[in-house]
Amino acid sequence: MFYRTKIKDHIRVPPEHFDKDIDAAITTMIKKKYEGYISKDLGIVIDVSSIGEIGEGVLIPGDGATYYNVEFQLLNFKPELHEVLYARVKDIADFGAFMTIGPSDGMIHISQTMNDFVSFGKDKVLLGKESKRNLKIGDLCRARVIAVSYKDLSNPKFGLTMRQEGLGRLDWIEEDLSKSKKPATMKKAQPAKK
Repeated sequence: MFYRTKIKDHIRVPPEHFDKDIDAAITTMIKKKYEGYISKDLGIVIDVSSIGEIGEGVLIPGDGATYYNVEFQLLNFKPELHEVLYARVKDIADFGAFMTIGPSDGMIHISQTMNDFVSFGKDKVLLGKESKRNLKIGDLCRARVIAVSYKDLSNPKFGLTMRQEGLGRLDWIEEDLSKSKKPATMKKAQPAKK
């Protein structure tokens, strides 16, 4: 899920930015500090969406930079457990698929790709035995987040599944919906035997 998060922080503006407009200098320093920042609380910070109130600058002796107490908003991406989101297949391996979700990647184990026995094809394709469905690089899918880990902040991990109703490659979902909308066929009543 994408969020806008309001933050208050002390922003250091070094002397080489003193020739800039104060808003531009502070925006530059906030972007330098926060863009790409990853934490369990914020998720992945994408951009600074707006700058709010800027307090009076304070000089710290021996530093030379000015510090401003600034209120600003960040645009961040933080997938939540059980959230359903769109994902594009980035790569396929014999154990599953790597999928792009927003500004990050998630992984889906081969057993979670579809409700079928799945095998790995030579052309980097996952094939369903009974359904004859296949999953290949570039496919757009709908997946559910089933695991979130920020243990390694430089590389957060997101586990996905597509085994539930309403999930999977987009054309699979449409196919399943059209099957469920067809009226059930009724058997012709047979005359009772005497």
